[in-house]
Amino acid sequence: MNDSNLGKLEELIDEVSKVLLGKREVIKLTLTAILSGGHVLFEDVPGVGKTLLVKTISKTIQCDYNRIQFTPDLLPNDIIGVSIYDTKDQSFKFHKGPIFTSILLVDEINRATPKTQSALLEAMAEKEITIDNATYELSPHFTVLATQNPVEHEGTYSLPEAQLDRFLLKLKIGYPSFEDELQLILGEERTLIEVNPVMTVTELIELKKQVKAVFVHEKVARYALRLVQKTREHEGILLGVSPRGSEDFMRAAKAYALIEGRQYVVPKDLQQILPYCFSHRIKLKNNHQPDDKLIATMMTEIIENVPIPIER
Repeated sequence: MNDSNLGKLEELIDEVSKVLLGKREVIKLTLTAILSGGHVLFEDVPGVGKTLLVKTISKTIQCDYNRIQFTPDLLPNDIIGVSIYDTKDQSFKFHKGPIFTSILLVDEINRATPKTQSALLEAMAEKEITIDNATYELSPHFTVLATQNPVEHEGTYSLPEAQLDRFLLKLKIGYPSFEDELQLILGEERTLIEVNPVMTVTELIELKKQVKAVFVHEKVARYALRLVQKTREHEGILLGVSPRGSEDFMRAAKAYALIEGRQYVVPKDLQQILPYCFSHRIKLKNNHQPDDKLIATMMTEIIENVPIPIER
């Protein structure tokens, strides 16, 4: 294990915490997705710091960043790019869209039409796009951090289950604590100027390699799969976590373990990330609308009803 790289992770979390007060766990979970090559869906109210989080992380990692505001009139070409005829060369030239970046913030993903959503989600899955019979690879670090507002439903297009499954984690930043918000309104405005770059793209690549090398004991892997299977057996769940979801679960656990300073996964890692990895991948029975409290209760039941493997 490269201790210097792990030190960089801790330093990065500290830097982002300067701007986003009291949200250390959310920062760690966002880094979990980035290190494991996954994407994040933030479902939260406006004004809690989603955009600020993404901008700050992209500055600390020293990577490029783009932002797209999804609207009903947004077209797939507005995201991917478009071929424009060059009269001088008498040929079509492809002009890349904002999707060609390392970190892409998608604001209000559920405000675009299903066709536009699908164009983005296909790119998320394939890490490449095809236009006019030509294929263009996206950044190897391509990560989508998308937001949607759970309060406003008018003029929105809900993401289907198959598309939600493309997101590694679903997170909420949430309101700050009383003390953190008091510090926010009494203190000076916190800006990105205060944030120092702490990690290069080369160091990020090395950390991703370390994530893949994190050890998972067979007993821990069996425990993870039993947790997944419980979602398929639960009396209140119509559709449980898919095999893709179980793979993502383990990838995320390995990244989270590394962030915690270990080169092996323990059951606590799985328990910690389970609600964020599972909550958006299940469909409730009896046409129940997604309910945060109900789903949280189900996630707790699943953890409590699967025995933790004992070391011998």
